[in-house]
Amino acid sequence: MSERRIRVLIAKPGLDGHDRGAKIVARALRDAGMEVIYTGLHQTPEQIVETAIQEDVDIVGLSCLSGAHMTLFTQVMALLKEKDAADIIVTGGGIVPKDDIVKLKEAGIAEVFGPGTPIDEIIEYHRKAARK
Repeated sequence: MSERRIRVLIAKPGLDGHDRGAKIVARALRDAGMEVIYTGLHQTPEQIVETAIQEDVDIVGLSCLSGAHMTLFTQVMALLKEKDAADIIVTGGGIVPKDDIVKLKEAGIAEVFGPGTPIDEIIEYHRKAARK
């Protein structure tokens, strides 16, 4: 029997309208054999968490270029905990200052990928994180 494919939700929380990077990551993860759900633009943290639970994902990848990452990413983490789904791994991507990366990791975000992160590194991280 084959092993269940890693399920990843890629989401764009808030008003950020730039999704090129999220789509590139989503396609790369899919091409690497993962099952990827892309929610599209302008999702609320509530919508993202609801979709993550309904789709039984292993990982939620959040993408934010608007500067609202501290608010939006931490809201997703709080809602996952509130819904007893804190076992879902959450990663982030986008333009996030180094000081904020430290704070996001303290809030439970597993990893943050900035601009220029090699796609292979993102794929490998998701494979390892989902298998723990």
